[in-house]
Amino acid sequence: MNNDKNLVTFCGLCCLDCHGFKQKIPDLARDLRKELRSSKYEKFANTMASNNFGKSFKGYDTCYEVLGAMVRFRCHKGCRNGGGPPFCKIRQCCQKKEIQGCWECSDFENCKKLDFLKSTHDDGHIKNLKIIKKNGISGFLKGKRNW
Repeated sequence: MNNDKNLVTFCGLCCLDCHGFKQKIPDLARDLRKELRSSKYEKFANTMASNNFGKSFKGYDTCYEVLGAMVRFRCHKGCRNGGGPPFCKIRQCCQKKEIQGCWECSDFENCKKLDFLKSTHDDGHIKNLKIIKKNGISGFLKGKRNW
């Protein structure tokens, strides 16, 4: 278990749970793109797309492009060490308030800056913030985290 407190984000997520930080998905996407290129899969996909039974292959170029985006979605540092989106409003807010994270803010349960996380994390980040507020960062890292 990694107890590096810098891996807990301002918003209550944990880098250890992030596919960009773990890098397994970016690596798999990179390897798949490499295999697709070496097997000239684009030619096969184009041939298949020209047939009625293979019309789903018409999206091959988009699929390949998405795999490229997945390859680039890596984070080596974590948001406390300069990784993540450089203009994160949550990070800026916490830094402006000189607090370690949203759990130190009395309004985090109603904060609109956190709303964009709901589409991916539901209310996991809010649950995490409550855990951190109650148990501290060390307790949070040792326990169950919500992603």
